[in-house]
Amino acid sequence: MVEKILEVNPVSINDKNEEKKNVVLLAVENRQPEVYELLFKRKFRKDSVFRAVDNDGNSALHLAAMLRNYQPWHIPGAALQMQWEMKWYKYVKNSMPPHFFTRYNDKKRTPKEIFTEAHSELLKKGGKWLNSTSSSCSVVATLIATVAFATSATVPGSFNENNGKPNLAHQSAFNLFAVSSLIALCFSVTSLVMFLAILTSRHQEDDFHEELPRKLLFGLTALFISIAAMLVSFCAGHFFVLKDELKYAALPVYAVTCLPISFFAIAQFSLYFDLAWATFRKVPQRSYKMAF
Repeated sequence: MVEKILEVNPVSINDKNEEKKNVVLLAVENRQPEVYELLFKRKFRKDSVFRAVDNDGNSALHLAAMLRNYQPWHIPGAALQMQWEMKWYKYVKNSMPPHFFTRYNDKKRTPKEIFTEAHSELLKKGGKWLNSTSSSCSVVATLIATVAFATSATVPGSFNENNGKPNLAHQSAFNLFAVSSLIALCFSVTSLVMFLAILTSRHQEDDFHEELPRKLLFGLTALFISIAAMLVSFCAGHFFVLKDELKYAALPVYAVTCLPISFFAIAQFSLYFDLAWATFRKVPQRSYKMAF
């Protein structure tokens, strides 16, 4: 709609409402990245439009720093909400050259000061959510690392006394057991390190931009891989215990054993997808879901 209006009446880009907010200020205030990108790509003098201020002397960057009651970012978790608020503020700030926007408004406040004050409560909630999630996941990662270490140090079938090699080294199930045990150990330790890094973080505003969400994403990814590898290691190691006539009959049981991790992954897929999507997108995307 904005594009069609500007095509029909290009001078309407200079129109302002009763608060002296033009289309750029309104797009930033209402978190409209598509409209802001459209205006940014149009060929016209950007100084007069993008440098405009409202009745209170707020520039576009001041409005990007404010936190409204209405949140257009429909994304779960205070940490991800904080991340997208930080991404939007950084996006507006970096879209123009340094010192382009007015530094102080009529109340002598900078955009950074407004952002810090407006998002203080959201920052606390985001840090609390990250700590709670990391604490729970670190316990699971520790248990998996303990089991994986014990499993990798235990060789099924013992060793050959003559050459010191495992007696079952020629079987494919043994190779699967050895590799999966190593993968479970490595990825569980990796996830544990990521979660500990989150717990020991200062949880500053800039940390929510990329650092903390990426650590959480990598930690969850490593945790899921380690859980899957641990199950594969268990099934491969247990395969040697069964008698020959029971080995193939146990395959359905092994498949059922893997169902819990499958259900857990499906249940967490929505959060995992939102986390990955929010982490690797440069500009946050507004949700147009209607609330009834």
